[in-house]
Amino acid sequence: MKKIYYNKLIRDKIPEKIKRNGGDYKINKLNQKLFEVELLKKVGEEASGLLSSKTKEEVTSELADIIAVIEEIKKLKHITSKQISEALKINFDKKGGFNKKLFLVWSSDTGYKTNEKRNK
Repeated sequence: MKKIYYNKLIRDKIPEKIKRNGGDYKINKLNQKLFEVELLKKVGEEASGLLSSKTKEEVTSELADIIAVIEEIKKLKHITSKQISEALKINFDKKGGFNKKLFLVWSSDTGYKTNEKRNK
């Protein structure tokens, strides 16, 4: 059987699912530091699944995956739901929401640093 190299964090029941389907696998157990790195990468992976979601059910499933990863990060970093709620309020007060559906095409360079990665 052909091997596919994933090199990514997986959920706990994936190895048994592979075995049930007649496959083999190799897994490594991550130490805490590597787990944190891979968990943060997983947010991006799960969020990218939203881009290809078409139906309400697909979007719901992808959102559930994102929330599961976020909940794990909260546990790892000892972040409470109350702290998230407070940060949501602060961010909303500083930046607003999405009610106006604004799409920024360009702006003058004012020194603002976004946290998103850009393709150059």
